[in-house]
Amino acid sequence: MKTLEAQVITSEDLLKHWQGHRALTRRLIEIFPEKDFFEFSIGGMRPFSKLVDELLAIAVPGLKGIVTKETAPFSEGTEKLIFKAQYLEKWDEATEEINKYWEQLSVEDFSETFNLFGQYEFPVIQNILYFIDNEVHHRGQAYVYLRALNIEPPFFWER
Repeated sequence: MKTLEAQVITSEDLLKHWQGHRALTRRLIEIFPEKDFFEFSIGGMRPFSKLVDELLAIAVPGLKGIVTKETAPFSEGTEKLIFKAQYLEKWDEATEEINKYWEQLSVEDFSETFNLFGQYEFPVIQNILYFIDNEVHHRGQAYVYLRALNIEPPFFWER
């Protein structure tokens, strides 16, 4: 018989935390100059548009796979978005899809092992924390880009 351990954060609070991070990342996409969103980089890092491609390729496809228990390979940049407005539209669509799939998760699901993208076999909670950590990491790169462009980014705690 499987038992659940004491819960430190509720599923609803974890979703709120993640969506708070996503809202802040969206604000960075908004304030990035159009040309620089696609072209600016430092030290060989990818432009912010490419980082956002990665974030879009992970969040919904990963969560959908967890919910449906379907393992699909990671696929990035299949849609060729050429305007920042398209990225914002995709970001907003992804936010709604995350909410939809999240509702289908049970508390028990978080401790189940899932082979994310057929490559990363970890408990679901670890996969979801990776989604958040990866976004925070790439958002940090965007903060550096904005500062290098003499643009004041929003405070990181304004989620």
